Amino acid sequence: MATGTLLVYICRLALFLTIKSNLLHSQQFTISFQRPADCGVEQFYDISSLSCVKCGPNQRTSATGLSCECVTGFRVLATNGASITCQQCPLEKRAVTEDGYGCILCPGSLTEQGTCQCPSGSILVERDVKGNPLEEARCEVCNGAEPALSAPDSYGDRCQRCQASFINTSQSCMCGSNILAGGLCFPPNNLQTAVNPNVNYAELSIPVQSAWFSTNLYSSAAACLVYTNLTACQALGNMCVMNMHSFGSVANDACGLYNTIFRSTASLGSTQDISYWRANLPWLYYGDQPGLANRVLQTEPLPTGFSFKGRNRNTDINLVAAVYNARGDFLQWEKVGGNNLQLCPDTARRQEAAYTFGTAYQETCVLSIADLLSVYAEPLFYDVFVDLSRGEDRRLLPLPTRNLNQEYNRKFINRGNLNDWYLSRRVLLVDTLSGREKSLSSLPKVIRIASSIRIGFQLVPGTQKGQVFPPLLSVTYSDVLITDPNTQTVSVSFAVEYEMDQTEAHMKTDIALGVLGGVSVLYSLVKTASWKRRIGSPLIDMETVLKFLLFYAGDLANVFFIITVGTGLYWLIFYKAQHFVSVLLPLPGPQEERFMAYVGCAFALKTVQFLHKLIQQLSVDIFFIDWERPRGKANKTIQGDGNGEAKRDPSPVSIWRTYFVANEWNEIQTIRKISPTFQIMAVLFLLEVVGFSSLALRDPWSDLQRPPQSYFPPYSLTLRYGLAATLWLCMGLLQIIFFAAFHERFVEDKIRQFVDLCSISNISVLLLSHRCFGYYIHGRSVHGHADTNMEEMNINLKREAESLCGQRGLLPNTDTQTFQISITSRLRQQYDRILEPLSRRTGPSRLVDAASGHPFDQSTKAYHTMNRFLGSVIDHAHRDMEYVVRDKLFFESVIGMEFMEPMDKSIFYNDESHSFSDVLFYGNEATLLIFDTLFFCVVDLGAQSFILAAVLTYAQQMIFRLIRNGIGRRNLANKTLVDQRFLI
Repeated sequence: MATGTLLVYICRLALFLTIKSNLLHSQQFTISFQRPADCGVEQFYDISSLSCVKCGPNQRTSATGLSCECVTGFRVLATNGASITCQQCPLEKRAVTEDGYGCILCPGSLTEQGTCQCPSGSILVERDVKGNPLEEARCEVCNGAEPALSAPDSYGDRCQRCQASFINTSQSCMCGSNILAGGLCFPPNNLQTAVNPNVNYAELSIPVQSAWFSTNLYSSAAACLVYTNLTACQALGNMCVMNMHSFGSVANDACGLYNTIFRSTASLGSTQDISYWRANLPWLYYGDQPGLANRVLQTEPLPTGFSFKGRNRNTDINLVAAVYNARGDFLQWEKVGGNNLQLCPDTARRQEAAYTFGTAYQETCVLSIADLLSVYAEPLFYDVFVDLSRGEDRRLLPLPTRNLNQEYNRKFINRGNLNDWYLSRRVLLVDTLSGREKSLSSLPKVIRIASSIRIGFQLVPGTQKGQVFPPLLSVTYSDVLITDPNTQTVSVSFAVEYEMDQTEAHMKTDIALGVLGGVSVLYSLVKTASWKRRIGSPLIDMETVLKFLLFYAGDLANVFFIITVGTGLYWLIFYKAQHFVSVLLPLPGPQEERFMAYVGCAFALKTVQFLHKLIQQLSVDIFFIDWERPRGKANKTIQGDGNGEAKRDPSPVSIWRTYFVANEWNEIQTIRKISPTFQIMAVLFLLEVVGFSSLALRDPWSDLQRPPQSYFPPYSLTLRYGLAATLWLCMGLLQIIFFAAFHERFVEDKIRQFVDLCSISNISVLLLSHRCFGYYIHGRSVHGHADTNMEEMNINLKREAESLCGQRGLLPNTDTQTFQISITSRLRQQYDRILEPLSRRTGPSRLVDAASGHPFDQSTKAYHTMNRFLGSVIDHAHRDMEYVVRDKLFFESVIGMEFMEPMDKSIFYNDESHSFSDVLFYGNEATLLIFDTLFFCVVDLGAQSFILAAVLTYAQQMIFRLIRNGIGRRNLANKTLVDQRFLI
């Protein structure tokens, strides 16, 4: 029994603990979301429970909404700090004292709150001098005459001395017939009393009657002029700044009143020996005459120079600002940096990069209007200076400002030519004050934000010590009409830029372009003359002009390429390696437009040249001359002559050697002196992995790897192009050197291997790139036969290795197998006459085609005829088609033109350099390398992505390789009678 009771108890305990554990781990606590605005008139917001709580009897919510107060006619009877108890005042004492704790009899009327009210000029007294409450309140009149000169204070409970302007103007506390404005009394003066309180928002084309201007404009101007009130003068200047420094024929707006006072106080002289800075006034303008901007900005440089490296390194831009509030109070001196001029939030390290000389800084962000309204309830005004301090000698240079929203007679004067600018001083970032139309506590109708702030430095021309002219602060403001602050946004930016006069650089570039362009014209003329000679046509026709333009496009592309790469490399080396600053990068936009145009011209013209060469290669005439002859008689017999004797047909020569050579030629059509895939991967590795891309950033540092938390300036297009093109060219040249010096010597040389294959196969190759010019590869076997078995082939090769047979050259006792040939028109005409059946073919040949056997027979006959004809020409069997072999003159090789014209005899020029590769990709590596370089760079400049440029460059190479292979295979089949199906 006891055991059963114990088990029941244990089970109950386990069940309780399980339920308790589930409650502790799964229960969720929620509360009702309430705000102070949700509470009713008889409720207050309890900050402890975060909810609305009902007030006690005869109570209502206070002005703050966080407590309760007694209703009218009730006093506070008791309070414990958390709650109050209210009691109604008796009929004989219906008024409540100012402190709310007593009831009193009033000498006059009551206010809406149930307290006593005194007439103007009097104060309310509810206690005696010892603090005892009076039975009846008294209204004491303040004495506004001598010697008291007193008036009620702002609370109305004590008399104090009148404001000084009243005493100075009327010798009493009454303004009388004088001018009363803004709580001040002014004597008659030369300022218009009917001021213009409108703030013009030019971008929105709407004026707003500002509550701030209505209250303070005239009083600030009058106090500044009449009483030389320094704070009032600053407040007036701030209102002119809020009106964008705009002025014109109207003299009663903020800037008009400022200029009136500026002219009226000329006798006071200037401040700090600056003629534009009138005594007692803020400095707002650099004069009112056009042309002053040029003298201010480009006359005298800063006394300190900037350097990037060495012991005298100086890259710090020290700016300080005097800060004022809207009422004209001086607040403090601030070091410019961080977020005082930068509205975009960012880390302090990144923001400090803006003040490192040479680092092109640019930050852009989108800000919420609601956040701006809450953070910038009142604008701050900055007078910015350059700190030129050296030790104890602390000197400041005012920073001139270009306000792009400034108007003169309703025209934006700072958006045109430099000579028309009106420079100014003092800036603000966010103005949420002047756009308040009805009252200062209302939501502004319009706010004004400095949406673009730019600090620009200009290098002194020809300097070698890093001297710059005074920097210019350019500000552009955006006007935002408030509709829904929670959803409205504005884009803002802050930038620091550096520029130098590019006139000399442009002049040198134009000179280089003119000189090299002239040379390219001459070179193109030579190429055109060479082409005319090689096609055997002396006439100048439209085809000649078109050919000249094509040659000129390629040569001019090289000129543009040399200039652009040289320019980019110049800026890369001299900007990054300089100690004292002597050059600065071209600015994005106008200063880089010409450079980008040159790059575009180079790419477009190089594309024309590339396509021209590609079309030439796809239309080359080629023929394989088979020297093999039958070695015996076949078993097949044919009917003899009339004697009745049977004859044996000579055994046919195998065609497989020709097929094999044709396949090898087909394979080498697209080989290059470099590996395109390795080229792309290597350049991409250097740029993205090693970090060479950091050299293209618009700053003076040469660090390849940078901390991720540091600021990364934008890329310079000039540096980016120069860096990418240089790396691509260097990697290409290294590959060419490697393949020429090592790979082709010790691993594989496909061009020379093809020549050897022709000799072993007993097949020569005739290539005609022009009508009367081409190349000849002499492949006639020194052994007489190549269609043999393995044993005999090995014996022949061994004999040749031991020099037991003749040499492979065309001429006896020579090894020269490759030639450039310039043939006579007679030889070319005979060549075309034999190939005429081939030119009428509409498709590839068919080995077996019963329906069209006749065309095939014609093609076969043409092939054998051409083979015998070319063989006989090589063997000097045609006296009217003779040729001579000679060396080409050095100058002929340099300019690519033959001086001797083949009139009666063709000319074979010895060619040890295997220039027949000119009809292949291999012999046009320079054109291909430059084209790939320009393609890669143009894609990168457009997309700002090396990876995308690499991918598209690889795709482009594959596409053109497929085109060259496909059409080249078809041309090879058409010109040599080798069926395309055998070209693997």
